[in-house]
Amino acid sequence: MDVTTCLKSLLLAIHQYRDNRTAHNAAQLQKQVEELSGMRCVRLLTSGQVLPSECVCGLVELAGDPNTSPTLTGTIISLLAQLVCDDESRDVLQSSYNLTSTLASIIHCHSATPREPLVLQCLKVLQRLTYNGRIFHCSNYIHELIDFLMSNIQSHNDDITMPCLGLMANLVRYNLSVQTHIKALSNVKVFYRTLINFLAHNSLTVVVFALSILASLTLNEDVGEKLFHAKNIHQTFQLIFNIIVNGDGTLTRKYSVDLLVDLLKNPKMADYLTRYEHFSACVSQVLGLLHVKDPDSAAKVLELLLALCGVSGLRSLLCEVVFRPAAPRLRAASRRQGAGLDAGQKTQPGLALIQWLSSPAEGEELCCLQALQLLTELLEEALGSQVVSVCVLGFVELLVPVVLDLLQGLDPAAPDSQLRTHCIRTTHTTSLLLVLCSEDSVCRVVCRQMSSQLCLSQVELLLSCCHNNDPLTCPLTGHDSSLSQVCSEAVLKAVELMSKLRQQVKDMETSFYRILQDQRMVTPLSLALTSSHREHVQTGLRLLLEATPLPDFPSLVLGESIAANNAYRQREAELSVKRVAVQQDVPAPMGKSLSGPSPSSPSHSIHSLIEKLQNGMEDQMKDVRVSEIMDVYEQKISSLASKEGRLQDLLEAKALALSQADRLITQYRCQRAQAEAEARKLASMLKEAEQRREELQAELGSQVLEAERAKGDIEELLQHNARLQADSQEHQSLKGSYNQLLNRFNESERLLKELQAAHISLTKQMDTLRKTQDTLRLQHDKALCELKEREEQMKSFQSELQQRNSDITGLRGELRGQEERGRAKEKEREELEETVDILRKELNKTELARKDASIRASSLELQKAQVEAKLQKKEDELNKHSSMIAMIHSLSSGKQKSDVNLSL
Repeated sequence: MDVTTCLKSLLLAIHQYRDNRTAHNAAQLQKQVEELSGMRCVRLLTSGQVLPSECVCGLVELAGDPNTSPTLTGTIISLLAQLVCDDESRDVLQSSYNLTSTLASIIHCHSATPREPLVLQCLKVLQRLTYNGRIFHCSNYIHELIDFLMSNIQSHNDDITMPCLGLMANLVRYNLSVQTHIKALSNVKVFYRTLINFLAHNSLTVVVFALSILASLTLNEDVGEKLFHAKNIHQTFQLIFNIIVNGDGTLTRKYSVDLLVDLLKNPKMADYLTRYEHFSACVSQVLGLLHVKDPDSAAKVLELLLALCGVSGLRSLLCEVVFRPAAPRLRAASRRQGAGLDAGQKTQPGLALIQWLSSPAEGEELCCLQALQLLTELLEEALGSQVVSVCVLGFVELLVPVVLDLLQGLDPAAPDSQLRTHCIRTTHTTSLLLVLCSEDSVCRVVCRQMSSQLCLSQVELLLSCCHNNDPLTCPLTGHDSSLSQVCSEAVLKAVELMSKLRQQVKDMETSFYRILQDQRMVTPLSLALTSSHREHVQTGLRLLLEATPLPDFPSLVLGESIAANNAYRQREAELSVKRVAVQQDVPAPMGKSLSGPSPSSPSHSIHSLIEKLQNGMEDQMKDVRVSEIMDVYEQKISSLASKEGRLQDLLEAKALALSQADRLITQYRCQRAQAEAEARKLASMLKEAEQRREELQAELGSQVLEAERAKGDIEELLQHNARLQADSQEHQSLKGSYNQLLNRFNESERLLKELQAAHISLTKQMDTLRKTQDTLRLQHDKALCELKEREEQMKSFQSELQQRNSDITGLRGELRGQEERGRAKEKEREELEETVDILRKELNKTELARKDASIRASSLELQKAQVEAKLQKKEDELNKHSSMIAMIHSLSSGKQKSDVNLSL
């Protein structure tokens, strides 16, 4: 089921239940209300349609009827709570449907049972409905609502106390009539004492509610002077900042920010805050909240920062905190945690502002606009100094690409709400760029990334939107709220930026003069020159001074447009007195521009005008100004044709408005009857007030005693604040000790890493020694094999000598030959001796290497016990091998000597 069908069924069920209040009709109505609640139609009232308005009007009427069942009333209030989702819907419910008085009447009917779920539900809806809104003191049941809130705030029941405190904070904020009514009550002193006692409550939400009410009621009175005195105001500031940073949720943070903003509007409180010694630290913690991805929290934080910028003594301090570079310790910590924007965001608060600027999603437009305003204020302050710091230049390098991206993405075919949002964002963006271009070094940074094509395309799109929403052809919904007005402001800011950069950016001057000669620039210039804002008029005059000498500038068209705007404003002023409430959305005729022929025959008059112009062209071909006159009349003809269609639409809208007027007249009669009943009630209340005045004179003495008790309570509160300050100092000392322990932990971690690296290097050295030992063992085995081969050769030589000795008697003749062979054998023996010497030297080298290996193994003995055991084992084996080698050498040397003797 779609929304329209559901609304029709709901309206039918409302009429059936209103005509016949049976259980079946009540069940059907409750079912339809629950179905509509399940569709989550949050922006239902802002569509401007009649069907939703009729349904909501009927539901509010049924909810305020005491004969309606509590279950059905609760279901209706649940649906209305869904509709209170944004400022526009809240204003519609409060102004057009008088929902505040309806909910107050429900609470008054059930005031005997304040803990009933229906009462709590009404209180929560009223708290959301009255936030940042004005409540008329003369509305129905407002006095009863205030009495109910004061009595239940003093009941010390947390379930009912917290919503009552929040609603009371909304009612007394910026509402002098409600404040005066509360101060005139007889139990206001007891109420003040209860609120002061709530300042020691364990819930931060209750504390901030109570402090907000006290600030609204007593800031300029004696109680407020004592409560917000210079001696304890710094403790109050610390308490508010702590609640903002460590609050229980978005609601607590929202009210604490509102409280601090209200205090800043008092010059004395603002002066106290400029002398607050922990201001920079508190603002740094508040800026840390911008890293949270909650748009509501970020919007309230940015609202607070903008309010702080409004105080001249705090703006420079805020610049130092935002553009302050990260400390060396924090930079090292961020490098250890990881490089990138995420690692450094919490060390540089300005990066969080840039993050809220980059590609704002749906629901984050307010944060983007607030961030642009804040950066404009801060950079204007920072660039106004004689020397621009390096930190500011680095921040601008990061900021400019993000700001230039905000100028893109405009779709002329998008809905009016999106066009309006983009135009407002473009206005703030160009204002920020104009502030950046006010300083030469920063201007060069902007010029390096700015292009004339970007500015030209942006202005072209804005001009097309502005031309499609010409105020002469479209009705104005408000002086500064029309889409055409917003587009014109964006166009003027963009053209002013082009004028500022026309000498520094390539082709910017050509684009600038081309835009000034565009026919569509007439609408922004005429709106600026006839505006009530001084800045818009001055900007329009500067651009007009640049555009007047240009040959193709449409000066005549601009004059006609200015005259039409003035006539329209004059006509609006004349008709504003006569206009009834239902006709406020229907624009009046525009003076002389519509005083020509009747709309029934526009085509005949247009054709006759064209024929006259053609005849004039034939007679006056040499006239130079004919072309300009033709342009003027062509524009007038097109505007008249569009006005004709617009007037037809306005007639239909007026017929619809008349039908709505009948319904409003009926509502007015009902309200008049209620007002008469209220007047009678006020007369009876006046008599009761006279009687109460006499009672108050008798209670004056008791009030003096209560005032003395209040002084004692205030002294106890001051002592409690002193204890809180001591706890805060102790917390700071504990934080310092924690930082010292963290440094020691980091140092220990560094030493552990160094020892692990040394352990790894020693392990590698041990592996190297093991490999060296293996190579030496292989060389030793090879030497043993060679010695065995030499022994076998010696044995073969010995057998040959024996054979020759046996044959010596028969070989006397060959003695000389044998002697020569003996000499050869002698030489071979010498060579063998040399080989043995070489092997002995290699064995000595092996022994030295073994000693070095044992020395190195002993140095590793303390760290690796297992390695020592293995090396000891290997050393024993080497000793055994060396002894065996020595024995082998001794045996081989003895055999060689005996063989020599035998040979001799």
